[in-house]
Amino acid sequence: MTRMFSRPLVRYLAIAAVLSLVQTAVLAAMIERRASVLRSGAEILLKTAPVDPRDLLRGDYVVLSYDISTIPLALVKGDRPEPYDWVEMNVRLKPGADGFWVVDEASFAELPLVEGTVVMHTQPFQTYRLAADTEGSLRVDYGIERYYVPEGEGRAIEEERNEGAVSVAVRVGADGLGQIRELRIDGKSLYEEPLY
Repeated sequence: MTRMFSRPLVRYLAIAAVLSLVQTAVLAAMIERRASVLRSGAEILLKTAPVDPRDLLRGDYVVLSYDISTIPLALVKGDRPEPYDWVEMNVRLKPGADGFWVVDEASFAELPLVEGTVVMHTQPFQTYRLAADTEGSLRVDYGIERYYVPEGEGRAIEEERNEGAVSVAVRVGADGLGQIRELRIDGKSLYEEPLY
């Protein structure tokens, strides 16, 4: 009786099957992580800030900037990194009087949980001279600076954003990861993100 498959072929097929399963599991975990934040993260409302017109529309997404993206150095607590280090920062946000969330404090170390606040984690960035500075500010990104929209709608939204009419509802997970849940114009929902 002849064998239908040789041992090397069976081995390669088994390896291919295992790699496919691993890739599928990784993709499913990434999707579930995002959905988990959207489903059960703490919701905060952020006010957008105008963006320099040279960086406006690049394709079919809107560039978003937030008031919380500028961290006054006086609010940075704890040790400062060496100049030109690549670091990440934890930023505590609290609700402001107008309903939009504002920076309460920031640190290059972990921040403890405090009732009524959330801690967002920034994207990695390179520091400059921060050692003893308390004047000035630091610019950070949170990974929520782009919002993809249907083709042809970006310019109108950016005009509204530059007028100060656009706000964003963001869900923040326990790990500090933020996900845009909803884009609003004048407080009314324009786009809402599905879980999946």
